[in-house]
Amino acid sequence: MRSRLWTLVALFGLTTLLTAGEFNPVKNIGDKAPVWQDLPGVDGQKHSLADLQAKEVVVVAFTCNTCPYAVDYEDRLNQLAAPYAAADSRVAVVAINCNLVEEDSLEAMKERAAEKKFAFAYLADTSQQSGKQFGATRTPEFFVLNKNREIVYMGALDDSTDADKAQTNYVRLAIDAALKGERPQKTETIAIGCNIRYKRSRR
Repeated sequence: MRSRLWTLVALFGLTTLLTAGEFNPVKNIGDKAPVWQDLPGVDGQKHSLADLQAKEVVVVAFTCNTCPYAVDYEDRLNQLAAPYAAADSRVAVVAINCNLVEEDSLEAMKERAAEKKFAFAYLADTSQQSGKQFGATRTPEFFVLNKNREIVYMGALDDSTDADKAQTNYVRLAIDAALKGERPQKTETIAIGCNIRYKRSRR
């Protein structure tokens, strides 16, 4: 009985290692991206991953209104998205807010998007399922999906939380690589930011 238990523990550990990334508890590089459906955006529309079928690359950023790190990254996220804002762009940038506090409500998100003139779709996920399925734990945290909707990069936007010291934009490099049908040299980094405020489920 004891040996069987240890075998199950070992198999569980092996399965976890095979399915989770170096820093992500759920997803690994090369995994298919989770699908989100009908998430309300600040534009008053419902958004789904299927809407982006024509895009060769999709960048998903988990962010919010209330985290100081996320706020510090707003301008950098906007700068990243601006070149891809045209309808015929090969790249789409989507931000998802999974927090449930009042300051992260859809109405508050609309105010922030208008104030900052966001060049990307900003969606609310009150179910929090998208964040959980991506294994996102921080705000901000980024995922780059290729044409086959496989994850080719996940982690931080760049190499410093101080904008003046940032030299390498990992997400932009991942976009460029994915557009060529390649994987970026750096596929995973540690996302630094506030914890996503997931609702605790009762056992």
